[in-house]
Order: sequence, then structure tokens, then C-alpha cells
Amino acid sequence: MQYLLLIIGIFAAELGIKNQVERRGKTGEEHPILGGALILKKYHNNGAFLNLGEKKKGLVAVCSVLLTVFMAVLFVLSLGTKGTGVLRAGLALLLGGAFSNTYDRLRRKYVVDYFSFGVKWKPLRNVVFNLADFCIMIGALMAAVSAP
Repeated sequence: MQYLLLIIGIFAAELGIKNQVERRGKTGEEHPILGGALILKKYHNNGAFLNLGEKKKGLVAVCSVLLTVFMAVLFVLSLGTKGTGVLRAGLALLLGGAFSNTYDRLRRKYVVDYFSFGVKWKPLRNVVFNLADFCIMIGALMAAVSAP
């Protein structure tokens, strides 16, 4: 049950944050926070990670749906197996983020990203993320290292 709550919580939090970003922010405008460690910046990602596939939004959306369904099936199958708590937690993080970004791709036709890191190295500073991206990355790592 706690894993389902984690999935729902990530999705709901991201939906709320992204809706606020859409209402308030101007695209590309930067607002440093936490002493400049993070930069709030509204960005519409038309593709996948780093805007890959931005010219093929339909294909990116289909791949997003298929991968999300595949991960959901793995999650459901893990529920009947003992000793897979880390795997389930990883899949729950991954699914919460995947549902959020896939929802954006289907509903908005782009993914709302909203923060970057305030570092001097410009290539990293220019990459804009959302919370779902980190849930996907951390969840995938947890699932990979704990898979039976």
C-alpha cells in the first residue's frame, strides 16, 4: 500500500508544482534560490531527456506510454514476491515520475521542467529538470541494483 501511495504522491506533487510553474513563470526566465545552488526556470521539453526526439513528439509519447506500462507490469508482478522491497520502492519512484512525465506528454504535448543547477559549467547549468526526472533516475538505479 505504501508503494501505491508513493506513486500517487509523486504524481500529485508534480502535477501541483507543474501547474504552478505553468501559471507563474515566464519561459526561460531564471530565479536563483538556495543561494544560487538551484535555478527555477520554466522550460517546455518537447522530446525525451535533453529534448531528444523533439521533432517526433508522437513517437516519444508512444515510447513513454509503452515503457510506463511495462514498468507498471513489473511493479504488479513484484507485489507477489517476498524480499523485493527495494525493487518495489525503486519501481514506485520510477512509476511516479513516469506517470507524471507521460501525463504531460499526452495532455500538454510537452513535459514541464522547472529547475537547473547553479553551477559554473554551462552545459550542466542549461539542463532543466523536474522532480519526476530524479524519481525516474533514482528509481531505475534502485530497481537495477536490486532486481533478482
